[in-house]
Amino acid sequence: MADAPKKPRRSHLVPWRTAGSASEAKVTGDEVVRDTGWVFNNEVGSALTLDQFVASGDAEVALYMERFGINTEDAAVQTILELGSGIGRMTAAFSRSFGKVIACDVDPAFLERCRQTVAQKGDVQRLRTSQVRDGHVIQEPAASADLVFSYITLQHCSPEDAADLVRESWRVLKPGGRMILNFRTWVAQDIVLVPAGAIVRAVWRLPIVGQRLTGRRWTTRLGWQANRLGLDEVLRIVPDADNIVIWKHPSRSMKSSPALQARRTDRDLDIANRSHWWIDAQKPKG
Repeated sequence: MADAPKKPRRSHLVPWRTAGSASEAKVTGDEVVRDTGWVFNNEVGSALTLDQFVASGDAEVALYMERFGINTEDAAVQTILELGSGIGRMTAAFSRSFGKVIACDVDPAFLERCRQTVAQKGDVQRLRTSQVRDGHVIQEPAASADLVFSYITLQHCSPEDAADLVRESWRVLKPGGRMILNFRTWVAQDIVLVPAGAIVRAVWRLPIVGQRLTGRRWTTRLGWQANRLGLDEVLRIVPDADNIVIWKHPSRSMKSSPALQARRTDRDLDIANRSHWWIDAQKPKG
């Protein structure tokens, strides 16, 4: 019997594997933050520490919880599923606010580092890690989370994987729960960034040269410009969503078809990047 054909390497996942291997090889969290800055943080420097890295996540979690109206008393008895936890920059803060945290990412090495980060900077007793299988399957049961949250993750996925992860986020949400997911919209520089990203992802597949380039900051930033999932596309994935709020930068307008326009409310988010938008949707209780 002929062997089953091998699945092609999915190019947007290639640098994640490189980063996972790099993380696994480091001894301390400080080393991971400094030496894998091309993926885990927006600051690069030999003096950057895990403390500083986590402090930036603490500040953002506090801001987003306040802006999105997430009540701390409710959070204390709720389960949050963080999609794209990385090594725990925001996870540590979530573990201090929520009763239970499920940290999800594609690479087990990230999740091990995430556990170490939370053990040092948060409440590891509230943490459970869960690997995202094949880059698009959340390995958690249906109706297992009160809140699904994702920040600067879905823009790095292929369009198909990003759409699947929206479906998966909706599936694991409890009735009455909220899904708060971050996406990237089109800006003028995308005329260059998007095709350049496609070229870089193609180069990542090449032996030797591609492997070397996956660990470079500039190629990673370009190659992860993998999708601009549109508002209508996301709204169609969750046709039964209630109380849909689209959070956006004050200077942006988010257009959709007239039928879908009626399903949503737009709100300005002063801390949002101009190229980002968020969907905040509630799963029906009935």
